[in-house]
Amino acid sequence: MLASCVKVILHMTQKKYQGLARRSTNEVLQLYSAHSQQQKLQRSSVVIQLYGAIKRLKCDLKSLHSFALELSKDFQRQSKTYLYQVLTAVQGIQLQNEAAQMFQIKAFDLEQSLQELTERYEKEKQKRRALHNSLVELRGNIRVHCRIRPLLPFDTAAGHLVSQDRQRRFSEEVAYAADDETVLVKCSRPGHASVNKTFQFERVYSASESQDAVFADVAPLLTSLLDGYNVCIMAYGQTGSGKTYTMLGPQSEENLVFAIEDESELGIIPRATQEVFRLISEKPPGSYWVEVSVVEVYNNEIFDLLAKDSCGKVFGVKRDVVTTREGKSDVPLLTQETVENASEFLHLVNKGLQLRVRHPTLVHAHSSRSHLVVTLTIATVVSGDSFGSSWEDEQTSQRLHKEVSCTFPQKMKESKSTSSSRASSPAQLEATEKMKQIKTRLQLVDLAGSECVGMSGVTGAALRETSFINRSLSALADVLGAIAEQRSHIPYRNSKLTHLLQDSVGGDAKLLVMLCISPDQKYLTESMQSLGFGTRARQVQRGQVKKKNFPVLSKAK
Repeated sequence: MLASCVKVILHMTQKKYQGLARRSTNEVLQLYSAHSQQQKLQRSSVVIQLYGAIKRLKCDLKSLHSFALELSKDFQRQSKTYLYQVLTAVQGIQLQNEAAQMFQIKAFDLEQSLQELTERYEKEKQKRRALHNSLVELRGNIRVHCRIRPLLPFDTAAGHLVSQDRQRRFSEEVAYAADDETVLVKCSRPGHASVNKTFQFERVYSASESQDAVFADVAPLLTSLLDGYNVCIMAYGQTGSGKTYTMLGPQSEENLVFAIEDESELGIIPRATQEVFRLISEKPPGSYWVEVSVVEVYNNEIFDLLAKDSCGKVFGVKRDVVTTREGKSDVPLLTQETVENASEFLHLVNKGLQLRVRHPTLVHAHSSRSHLVVTLTIATVVSGDSFGSSWEDEQTSQRLHKEVSCTFPQKMKESKSTSSSRASSPAQLEATEKMKQIKTRLQLVDLAGSECVGMSGVTGAALRETSFINRSLSALADVLGAIAEQRSHIPYRNSKLTHLLQDSVGGDAKLLVMLCISPDQKYLTESMQSLGFGTRARQVQRGQVKKKNFPVLSKAK
C-alpha cells in the first residue's frame, strides 16, 4: 500500500511537473513570440526611422544641391561684378596716376613760378629798401630797427609785486614780428575786445633771430665811416628789454663785463669794432688812426670811464660838455686812448664797464643806471696841398678847413718830430707841415632803460636814478620832436645826454635807433611807449647828413 501511495504521489508529482513544464514551455514560447514580435517591431521602427532619415537626407541633399547651384550662380554673378569693379578700380587708379602726374607737373610749375615770384619779390623788396634808404639819406631821417626779445625766466619770477594768478595771466606774448618790417601788438583790457596795433620800421627782428642777423643790417653803416660820415647807433627801450645784450652781448655775473668766448653772442659794439678794423686793414698802412673814449651819463652828470689816477688806476672822473664856436658838442679833457686793433678796444671798454653804475630792481637784477656812450674816432691823414684845388665848390673847401684838426695822435707827433729833426731841406719840412687830419666818429650808445617805479620797486638812491633816467629820455624825445617840427630852438641843453649827443641827433651823423621791447603782457605799457618813440623818430627829417669829403689829387698831379 505504501508503494502504491508512493506511486500515486510520484505520479501526481510527475503530472504536476509535466503541467509546470508545459506551462513553462508555453510561457517560453510566448516570451519568445513576444520577443520576436518586439524585435520585429523594433526592426520595423528602426527601418521606418532609417527610411525617414534617408528621406530627409535626400531632401537635404536636394536642398544642398539647389543651394550649391544658387551659390555657384551667385558666385559667378559676384565674380563678374567684382571683376568689373576691379577693372574699374584699375582704370580709376590709372586715371589717378595720370592725374597725379599732371598734378605733380603743375605743382612743379607752380613751385617754379612761386620761386621766381619770391625771387622777384625779394629783388623788388631790396630795391624798395634801397630806394627807401636813399630817401632816408636825402631826408636825413633816423633809421629805426626794432628787436623783440624772447620771454625770459625773470618775466615770471616771484619777486614782482603781483600775485601768482596775475603773473600767469600776464606772462603771455602780446608783441610779435608780423614780418621783417612790422610789429604786431595785441592790446586788451578787461571788459573790452582785443585790438591789434601795427608799427612799421626799417627792420624788425623776431625773438628767434640771432645777433648775427642784427649786425648784418648794421654793418653797411660802418663803411660810411671811411667814406667821411659820422655814424651813431643807439639802443633804446625799457629796462630789461635786451638793450645791453644787443649792444654788448652776454655779460658775466662776476664782473659784469661782456664775454668774448662765444663770438656768435657778441653784440653790436664788439662786432662793429672788428668790422671797422677790418675795413681799415684794407686801406694803406699808416693812413688811419683810431681813438676810443668811454663815458657814462649818470644822474645828469658825465663821467669819463677811461680817466686814470696818478697810479695809473682807471676811475670815473666827472667831465662837462660844452658847445664849440662851430656849434658842435665837445667834452674838454676827455680821455682818448689810441688803439691799434679790436682786442685793445675791447679791453678798454671792459675796463670802463666795470665802473658803470648798476643796481638790482624787481624787473632786472643787473639794471644799468646810466647811459653808456662809446666813441670810436677815426683820424684820416691827408696831404694839405690837395685842399682847395679839386673841391666841388668853395663852400665845401672852407667847411673842410674848419673841420680839419691839427692835433695828431702820438705816433703822428713822433713821426713829425723825427722827420723835422732829420729834414735836410725846407721842402721836406713844408711837406710835413702840410699833413692834416679828417676825423669821423662812430658813437655806440647803450641808453639806460625807462622804468615804471611801481613795476621796478626802486626806493631811495635808485628812485633818484630812475627819475634822472626818465627825464633824460624825455629830453631826448623833446629834442626829436623839436627837430621834427623844425623849431628855431632845439632844447639840447635840457639834459647832459642830449647835449652830449647833439651832433649825432641833430643831423651830423647817420643815426640808427635800435628799439628793444619785451613781448610780455605786463610790460605792454612800456613797450607801447618805446614803439611810439620809434615811430616818431622815423618821421624826423634832419636834412641830408653832411659828408666830410676827402681831398683828391688834381688832374695836374
